[in-house]
Amino acid sequence: MPVKVCELRHIQSLPQLYEAMAAQLPLPTHFGRNLDALYDVLANDVVGPFEIIWRDTEASRKALGADTYATVLEILQTVAEERGDVTLDIHH
Repeated sequence: MPVKVCELRHIQSLPQLYEAMAAQLPLPTHFGRNLDALYDVLANDVVGPFEIIWRDTEASRKALGADTYATVLEILQTVAEERGDVTLDIHH
């Protein structure tokens, strides 16, 4: 099965993050566009395998704020750890 790739770049806001992910991964229509829903759909609804590549994370951290950035990163890391078919690749 081919690996789906979601490449995040120049993420400046949560709505932009949700849009980028929805455009590249088959997120369900009921996706609630909040951080809890992001975890839920990535952990349970998106069929793997898939890889999330997040580029320019320093710029994203500054734009999102340190706390929001840390929460998003924790969600992505948790999903990658919990699922055997998800890879997370972070580029600063």
